[in-house]
Amino acid sequence: METGVVIEVIKMPFEFKKLEIQDVILIKPKAFEDERGFFMETYKKEDFEEKAGIKGEFIQENHSKSKYGVLRGLHFQKEPYAQAKIVRCIRGEIYDVAVDLRKDSPTFGNYVGVNLSEDNRYQLYVPRGCAHGFLVLSDVAEVIYKVDNVYAPGYEGGLIWNDSDVNVKWPNDNPTLSEKDKSWPTLRELKNK
Repeated sequence: METGVVIEVIKMPFEFKKLEIQDVILIKPKAFEDERGFFMETYKKEDFEEKAGIKGEFIQENHSKSKYGVLRGLHFQKEPYAQAKIVRCIRGEIYDVAVDLRKDSPTFGNYVGVNLSEDNRYQLYVPRGCAHGFLVLSDVAEVIYKVDNVYAPGYEGGLIWNDSDVNVKWPNDNPTLSEKDKSWPTLRELKNK
């Protein structure tokens, strides 16, 4: 027995914007707002695959909280544990960066940076083969990201945040870094490995 009448079917579209590095995609979910707040879908496998070519199974979701000026990155995992990520900021604002480390890519060594915030609700898809990092621009930021492979400590890699060959234009030139993030190799060192 049906108890309701379908008046309108609303599809939850996503806007996908391909950025300067191949396969790095800015995702703009559509939020439906009213006096109560908002609702939005943040991930829909069918739309991500068919409309943006983002394939794979996202098997883990991570959540970090950081203070103003903290820079986390630039991180990646080596094969066979390389990871693609879908990153979003649910509290505060970050400057999110992806650096292309795929040696056969025409944009090897290039980066893209976008602001992700709780206000714009944007997400960034970072494919396998790219380093990823972010800088906190607000008093506090909470970041959630899905990954398509497990974390394997022995396969962890990184790129130094201030590599002069990559030349990321970070909005803060004196960030707070972990000891590990202060000691990653340069792009030239990675290229020669």
